[in-house]
Amino acid sequence: MTVKPGFNDIYMNLAVDLAARSHCVRAQVGAVLTKDTRIISIGYNGPPSGTHNCDEEWPDTGCEKDSRGSCLLALHAEENAILYASRNGSRIEGATLYTTLSPCIACARLILSSGIKVVYFKDSYAAYKGLSSDEGVDFLKRFGVEVNKY
Repeated sequence: MTVKPGFNDIYMNLAVDLAARSHCVRAQVGAVLTKDTRIISIGYNGPPSGTHNCDEEWPDTGCEKDSRGSCLLALHAEENAILYASRNGSRIEGATLYTTLSPCIACARLILSSGIKVVYFKDSYAAYKGLSSDEGVDFLKRFGVEVNKY
């Protein structure tokens, strides 16, 4: 008898696969938004449609940085998943988000405001950025969103 993979494994594996679609030269991040065991949206980090693909325009350096040292063009994977769901009329309230990197504070605010109730993440944003804590994770937990390290 074959053991079937659980939904958490399926969705996180999909998020990892989606990360490979990213055009970012610094980090590749994928996200899957689900509700009631169904995928309602997917996303990966990169510039908005119709702009520039960083790995093609600036393969050595990536896009310009903003005042905080973050990519000027990039939308985060979570943002892309939430925006796509919203643009297509999907109900996000009560959804679960799977992401390969824990949410930054800006994405955490968007996640909370969107009504997402559960977040699973694979790797730590704080470790990636060299920060002392995962402030996005702390923020979500403080306001009642269930957050789990995968």
